[in-house]
Formats: sequence, structure tokens, C-alpha cells
Amino acid sequence: MEVEETGQTRTSWSVAPGETHSIACDHAGKKRKQDPAPEPVIRIIEDEEEDEEGEMMSDHTKDSEEPSNKRVKPVTKSNSLTGVITPVKTPALKRIGQSISRSISFRTEARPLPPAPLRSRTKASSFPRRRNSQCWSDTVESHDLTAKEIKRQEVIYELTQGERQLIDDLSLVKKVYYEPMLKLDIMTESELGQIFGTLDSLIPLHEDLLSRLERLRGSEKTVGEVGPTLMNWFPCLGAYVTYCCNQVGAKALLDQKKHEKRVEHFLRLCQESSFSRKLDLWNFLDLPRSRLVKYPLLLKEIQKCTPPDHPDEDTLPDALEQIQSIITEVNQKTGEAECQFYRRGLIYLEESQRLPEIQQSRFIYCHGELKNNKGQRLHVFLFELALVLSRPTEDKDGGQVFNVYRQPLPNALLNLEEIPDGEAGGGTFRGAFTGGNDKVRNCFRVSSRGRSKFHPYSLQANDSFSKQQWITCLRQAIVQSRDRMGQSQLSPHTDPALYHMAELSLSSDIEMADHTSR
Repeated sequence: MEVEETGQTRTSWSVAPGETHSIACDHAGKKRKQDPAPEPVIRIIEDEEEDEEGEMMSDHTKDSEEPSNKRVKPVTKSNSLTGVITPVKTPALKRIGQSISRSISFRTEARPLPPAPLRSRTKASSFPRRRNSQCWSDTVESHDLTAKEIKRQEVIYELTQGERQLIDDLSLVKKVYYEPMLKLDIMTESELGQIFGTLDSLIPLHEDLLSRLERLRGSEKTVGEVGPTLMNWFPCLGAYVTYCCNQVGAKALLDQKKHEKRVEHFLRLCQESSFSRKLDLWNFLDLPRSRLVKYPLLLKEIQKCTPPDHPDEDTLPDALEQIQSIITEVNQKTGEAECQFYRRGLIYLEESQRLPEIQQSRFIYCHGELKNNKGQRLHVFLFELALVLSRPTEDKDGGQVFNVYRQPLPNALLNLEEIPDGEAGGGTFRGAFTGGNDKVRNCFRVSSRGRSKFHPYSLQANDSFSKQQWITCLRQAIVQSRDRMGQSQLSPHTDPALYHMAELSLSSDIEMADHTSR
């Protein structure tokens, strides 16, 4: 399910909802001098909320403006609906696979309003509203289709609606985030250009597909052949290469700018407003990429529901192959951009740390936080051809950089050893990894025994899943690096006994200690 949205929005100035004012009277019924009216509070509200509450607002205005000699019981001022509406639980954004789909659900339970002597304006809800989830069968009065054909029409309708929702979301991002931040000088035009990239160019691209899909709907609101339309449109997705490659640097810059008070305040106000559906700016900027990887899933579903004698039976496999090829290219180019971005962020403390394998790497297998045997948190990069340990820090402009820690290791010369959970924590592991209980968890060791100055690195992951991910990526990096280099590329002066150094070794910490002592 694609991320949902509400209707059109606009920014307006209004007195904060829920602020009620009474006329204080003495015991004789005479009006006392009123306190100065409180300053208005800025709120971002929707047109439809104003429409729903217009009548209540006018009544309240009338009551507050007309003089009255009646004794009125003071009403306590309240800025919230605590006790009136129960908190809304919003599950966190769920990622399935490579962020293929997102699902958001909201539940609201309302309690009866308590009796009040004055008619007061109900506070406009700032919680996200559920986007209308409409199926194809809801748009037709009757049909004589089979269950399989109905399913096919539902998937095609989902494809169409997904395009419409994406267009609405991208237009909202431009109107609510980009334009106000530029106009209010919250960020410079150059900074906004780096963060939003070529987002603006994607809107007409998807408007084109939506227009094509809508033209396919017949008088009975059914779509016949959809394969040729998709095959003719998919080449337009080459524009995603530029957009996705820019996302690595865009995310880093956005995270950096969030530390500025004006930026943080603006983004927080937007996220708390109902038009955002509790999503932050990056969730919106990532929508095109998540939409891209969903096309193969939709095509496969359409293909499952397509009869053997249908014209799409011949074109859908070609369309599926076409979109998968485009996604592969986007992934490859994005990986190269990510590798270049992090390579530029490495700060070498010694010239000997500049391994040629780092500069020759075209992508990153994985990177993230690990602890060393001293309990220090390191940011570890597994490049295509080298393993680099670093300490994250900031440059003079507040951007994140990484000081290379000790000596990087070529992947082709790596030796990987897994330390099973519960093994006795000897030597370097005691204290830092075990917390004094002499048991190690989620640890592994990498080394390059062919060079004396390359000390083994004992590392600990945050959990067992993270450890297994590192083990898998390291295994793949070692094998592929050896295949690329080949035995012929080893120096003729290299000791033949060192040829086995890239072999994957899974052994316990005790076995490693025994081997080292020999």
C-alpha cells in the first residue's frame, strides 16, 4: 500500500482551537474588567476542517461578542483535548524487503464531550486521517466477470491509484516543504536543490502514465490490454538514476540541517500537521524509490490473473524483464554514488592507510556501527575490495566525516572467524564485550595474518541478526575479491603458505587462541 494523503491544504492564522474565554462576574452580577486577550497561536489547519467547524465557530463568535448580564460560570482554559479524545496510536513505518511497501493504520476512539456552560469550538484534530481505500469493485455498479478477472482489474486499479497518490504526494512536498522553505529563507536555494534533487521532474513523468492508464478504461470501467502501455512508458524511468543517486548526499545534508533550530522547528510543525500523516520529509522524498521497486510486484500480480489466451500474456513477461533491468541499473548507479560519497568522507591519519583497494571499490556491501574489543563504537565500511574501520566525527561545516581507525584490510587477504555466543571470553573480550560475566555475544574477528602490522580486529554487533548480516557480507566480499584478483595477481615473491589467507574460517575463540599460540 502506498503512503496515503488527505485533501488540499493551506496555511492560515487562527486562534488556537480549544481556547475558550468567559466573562468573569462578581457576586452582584456586574462584569469585572476582563484580562487582555491572549495572543493568537499559529496553527496549520486544513480547509476541510474549517468547513466542518464553520458553524460552531460562528456560534462561538456570536456568544463571545454579544454582551450578557447573566452570571456565567468561568470555564478553565485548555490547550489540549486530554480526557476528551484518547491518544491515537500510530504504528511505525513498516519496511518489507527493500522498502517495497508501506502500511499505515490509525485508530481513534472518542469519548463523549463533557457538559459545558458555554458552546466552545472543538479543537481541530492534528492527527493523520486515513486515505480513502477504494477498490475497483467499488467503482462499478455491476459486472459479469470471473473471480480471476476481477482480481486482475483490482490490481490494475491499484496500479492506477498508486500513480495518482504518488503525484499528489510529490506535489504536496513541493508546495508545503520546498516553496515555503525557499520563501522563508529557511534554507538556501542551493541546499534545497541538493536535498530535493530532480523530484520536480518526476511529477509530469507519472502524470503521463496515469493519463495513459485512464485512457485504457472502457465504458464498463475495465482495462483490457495493459502490457504495451507499460512497455512504452517504462523507459521514462531512466530519470530515476539521477534522482536515486542524489539521495545519499541529500539524506546526509538533511540530517545535518536538522540541527539548525529554524529547520528543525519548521519540519516539526509540518510533521505534526495532519497533511503530513505523521511522516517526516525524508519519508516523502523516499516515495519515488519505493514506488519504483513496487512495479515488478504489481506486474507479477497482473500476470498471475491474466488468462492464457489474453493478449497481455505475451507482453507482460517482456515488460517485467524491462522494469527489472531498469531497477538493476538504478541500484548499480546508486551503489556507485554511495561508494563515492563515503570515500570522500574518509579522513586518513596516515598515508599508509590509503589502500588502492579503497579507491578501486565501486560499491559498498554494508556499513554500520560495531564495537571493538575496547568497547569503542566504530563505523565500519565493507567496500567492494577493502574493510575500513573508522570513527565518525564532524568537519568545520557540521558535516559528518570518518577518521580511519588503524589499518584498513584488503578483502582478498581477510580471514574471518565467528565467535559462538557463550564461549569463554578470554583476553581482549573480558570486560568490554562480556560485562564481566566472561561470556561473549554477537562477536566475530577479522584478520590478515600475512602482514605483521595488521592486528586482528575483534568486533561486536548490536544483535544476532546484525552479526549474521556482517558474516554473510564478509563471506561474499572475500570470495568475490579473490575471484577478481585471481591467484595469478599475487606477487611472485609471496610465500605460498599465505595463499589460504582469504579462506573463510569459522571457528571458536578458543580455537583461534590455540592457532595463534602455535
